[in-house]
Amino acid sequence: MTLAGYQQLEDELRKLKNEERPAVIQAISEARAHGDLSENAEYHAAKERQAWIEGRIIELDDKYTRAQVIDTSKLTGKSVVFGATVTIVDEDTDEEKSWQIVGDYEADVRSGKISISSPIARAMIGKSQGDSIEVAAPGGSRAYEIVRVEFK
Repeated sequence: MTLAGYQQLEDELRKLKNEERPAVIQAISEARAHGDLSENAEYHAAKERQAWIEGRIIELDDKYTRAQVIDTSKLTGKSVVFGATVTIVDEDTDEEKSWQIVGDYEADVRSGKISISSPIARAMIGKSQGDSIEVAAPGGSRAYEIVRVEFK
């Protein structure tokens, strides 16, 4: 995972442990004070929220402890590897797009980050500027040319 993705993971984990967990414990405590728990919707909602928070903490803790962090600003080279920002041009439409190849957890297409396990990223790995790649897409195979490989 990239350093930025690791920071995001750390921030979410800290928020869940230090803000969300105490808040839901307080909500459960307040709901208990209202009496009969069998028909107390606030209590059941708070318990469900607590279960989700605890599950998410376990999931994020696991990712956090097993993460291999790569500082992409220290990478160099001419071929596409994890962390590279790759600019490609669709050979049919001449549409240009830039993607940074990141870990599965931090992928966000809207912000220009694609997962290393995505079909387009797998097709780009190991290629260099000027190479053509072919990607199987739902609408059929698409051809792209790699026009730039950067490390930011």
